[in-house]
Amino acid sequence: MSTQSSSPDGTSPPDGRSLGQIVGDVAEDLSTLMRQELDLAKTEVKQEATRAGKAVGLLGGAGVAGHLALIFVSLCAMFVLNNAVPVELAALIVTAFWALVAAILALTGKKELAHTNPALPETQRSLKEDAAWARQQRS
Repeated sequence: MSTQSSSPDGTSPPDGRSLGQIVGDVAEDLSTLMRQELDLAKTEVKQEATRAGKAVGLLGGAGVAGHLALIFVSLCAMFVLNNAVPVELAALIVTAFWALVAAILALTGKKELAHTNPALPETQRSLKEDAAWARQQRS
């Protein structure tokens, strides 16, 4: 009598492993696969968070620059009302400069934020491959 376990049809597994060994190997492979998927997801989330953080920083810079533009517009209006000398022209030039800086920062931040992808495409692709592999193993 053979010491190897046999399949329901009376034949032994082709590689000579017992059913317990096969189940143990599958469980170990699934455990490794899950760890790798979690590592991939962590890496992708970190990359997307970094990219989003930079974009938010640019938008914050745009807010500061816009605030400075408002201050200089106010100062310009004050100087125009206070006296009629070219000081207001200098204040208007500075205000135009800060308005330009605010516009550039806002557009750059908006463009960067549009490039972020929170859907984690690599993780989704990998999970679909894993599911296909698991279905193949079942059949």
